[in-house]
Amino acid sequence: MVDNGAAARQSPHNGGGARPRRMTRLDRAEALRLLGSVSLGRIVFTERALPAVRPVNHVMDGGDIIVRLHDGASLAAIVAPTNASGVVVAYEADVIDPVSHLGWSVVVTGYARRVTDEGLLARYAEQLIPWAACPPMNGALRIRPDLVTGARLTV
Repeated sequence: MVDNGAAARQSPHNGGGARPRRMTRLDRAEALRLLGSVSLGRIVFTERALPAVRPVNHVMDGGDIIVRLHDGASLAAIVAPTNASGVVVAYEADVIDPVSHLGWSVVVTGYARRVTDEGLLARYAEQLIPWAACPPMNGALRIRPDLVTGARLTV
């Protein structure tokens, strides 16, 4: 008789038999601090009535997440009219080791609005260096976090 449990425990997909992992919830301050320690995440929004996810780079401005916009990007279409409170989006970033599966993940849900202040746009353009070749930045989104959840994976 084969012990399938032993094979599963030694699978290269679960860290090669590493000790069981524990998930610890992060408080809001720690989750936002960790989010600010990386520059790449994923924005989740609605595109033509369906959920869409795009990898984007970001910077933190206070407790807000700033994401770059450029012509031709589907993100430019999600911006609400100026008189609206914004468009609901989610933002996720993580650092999880592919071998040990240890690290952290943060998810933010909030309202996104276009940044209109020219001084802020110039500052963000210097800070938001694109991770892939794309047209020049012509705008930015500010995501105000309403719901912030995070978890750290430890042994």
